[in-house]
Amino acid sequence: MILTDTHTHLYSDAFDEDRREMMQRAFDAGVQRLFLPAIDSEFIPAMEQMEKEYPNQVFLMAGLHPTHVKENYKEELALIKNQLNTRKFVAIGEIGMDLYWDKTFINEQKEAFRAQIQLGKQYQLPIVIHCRDAFDEVFEVLEQEKGTELFGIFHCFTGTLEQAQQAISYNMKLGIGGVVTFKNGKIDQFLNQIDLKHIVLETDAPYLAPTPYRGKRNESSYLLNVAEKVSDIYEVSLKEIASITTENSKAIFGI
Repeated sequence: MILTDTHTHLYSDAFDEDRREMMQRAFDAGVQRLFLPAIDSEFIPAMEQMEKEYPNQVFLMAGLHPTHVKENYKEELALIKNQLNTRKFVAIGEIGMDLYWDKTFINEQKEAFRAQIQLGKQYQLPIVIHCRDAFDEVFEVLEQEKGTELFGIFHCFTGTLEQAQQAISYNMKLGIGGVVTFKNGKIDQFLNQIDLKHIVLETDAPYLAPTPYRGKRNESSYLLNVAEKVSDIYEVSLKEIASITTENSKAIFGI
């Protein structure tokens, strides 16, 4: 059984004390494919080090996280384009909009999101979307950019059934993580109304640990808990969930 964690920040300093052991726990749990979203240029060396140490299991994205969109965002975007011209990445991510913490740079976030969608199209790469308190704003941009060349993952999906269907209409898979195990997560109430072909699994480690680890540091081995919950929701075997969601990830990332 092979599980795929489509979104995990393995390079986070939260793992500095036990990163090697954490990785082994993931492999022991069947998590053999791990996709690392970018945040900003500061994290590039740590990401590349992870790729160097685990070349057959770890795959990198390029992008500027919306909460890191500041006055210098155009410089960051130029660095991303330079990266895309010099080495291979599997996606543009994580990109999008986040209006939960701060709305100071809402216009810059929107511009950076659009610019990175266009990079995805230019380099024929999927996009991985971060959306927090910003469904209307994200959908507005996607509506303007939609087309056959637009595809990817709506990471950490926490919206309604209607919002899920709208995200899928833009050729997005839904990234399902620890929230699906929360009593107040809500997405477990309608997820089985969505065809499994639209679902991929993720942890977003070290954030959003699933039950029974909620509130603690998340790690990729806990993807097994997410997969077990999804198995219960769809009433199909864990092995089938692992197989289908891994195949879905291959369709997105081409790996």
